[in-house]
Amino acid sequence: MLRIIDARSGEPTDAVPARRSLVRVHARPPGFDTTGLRVLLVADVLVRALELGGTPVWATSGSVADPDALRASAAALGIRPFEDHRDATGGPGATHTLQVLTPGSAATDAAASPGGTADDAAAGDVRVGVAPVESGSGPEAGHGLGAGAGPGADTGAPDPTVLRLALLQHRRDDPLRLDAAALAEAGDTLARWRAAVAAWATRPSRPVPEDVRQRLRAAWEDDLDVPGVLGVLRWVEESDVPEGARFETYAYADRLLGLELTRDIGAAS
Repeated sequence: MLRIIDARSGEPTDAVPARRSLVRVHARPPGFDTTGLRVLLVADVLVRALELGGTPVWATSGSVADPDALRASAAALGIRPFEDHRDATGGPGATHTLQVLTPGSAATDAAASPGGTADDAAAGDVRVGVAPVESGSGPEAGHGLGAGAGPGADTGAPDPTVLRLALLQHRRDDPLRLDAAALAEAGDTLARWRAAVAAWATRPSRPVPEDVRQRLRAAWEDDLDVPGVLGVLRWVEESDVPEGARFETYAYADRLLGLELTRDIGAAS
């Protein structure tokens, strides 16, 4: 069962209070910047984790100053659409809300924020904390990550999923600095994994080993530990797991990660 450390209390709590009950995931991006994009990305992965566990989810997002620009940037990174809904209370039978937000936002310290006010937050809601992104300098600005450019700028980057992986490689509650080196590392990893998955897809299919499946689920169910999931994939990459099973493992994990790891299957060499 997925457990989340509540940013308000610091205590772990069940993300789903009752099996198969509707859960609302409400994202509170602070604005149109890379931190706002990180908030939406964490919310997207949280929705995926809940759905993988069979939980129905209502995904909503608070308002920002430039919602169309943030929505377009989110779509480029494979973040599924969230329903615009400023009020974090109420809903179609939702009995439990997970609010994804940054430290110091309205739902944690009662200060007003673009995503809503403290009055919007029910006392029983769980706060999923997301640390801010510190933009780097130099070549990074060319990727549209500078404070002025915003994540939706024309970056010239061949694959926006590189940014998605760069954001996912760190715990959501750890401050993150994105620079050219971080993006290059993510790009190298993504290219290597996609090439490996395309090669493994030509081998006889094997099921995901049960112990590997359990390790993956244990990671993402432990406070949405996405870096832990990526660590399992790195282990599988170098292990003696049959190649057909490696393919199925990466395809399974990608249902959570959303990195399009199977994209290059059948591509011309």
